[in-house]
Amino acid sequence: MSMETSSVEKAKEQTTVTVRCTGKIYEGVGKSNFEFEFAGDSLADFLDSFFEAYPVEELVLAAEESEEAASGWADPPDVLPGTWNRNPKGERVRRYARVTVNGRFNEHLDGFRTQLNDGDRVGLMNPFVYCF
Repeated sequence: MSMETSSVEKAKEQTTVTVRCTGKIYEGVGKSNFEFEFAGDSLADFLDSFFEAYPVEELVLAAEESEEAASGWADPPDVLPGTWNRNPKGERVRRYARVTVNGRFNEHLDGFRTQLNDGDRVGLMNPFVYCF
């Protein structure tokens, strides 16, 4: 095996996705619809590279459990309809923020382990919320 082949095998392959940013994340990044290339093929790889390029991690990820949820206006029923998944610790987004892959919330896929392919769409959303 040549030296060139072994170094290529060791390097993570590049994946190119279309990123769509909204609200506060759009303000932090300065653009809303663009392609982004990163080393790897998972949502976690994408987020690591994206946050290195654009310092908006605090707008997306919750550092503590108290940053995850907002109080609701109504009590939830004892039995929740459908399937309710929660991202594991370290993969949780801030209240009101969402991460999507091809229009589906990441917690309905495989969390941050979701595999990404060239051409996939990753949405990073944190809408402006105003209370009067």
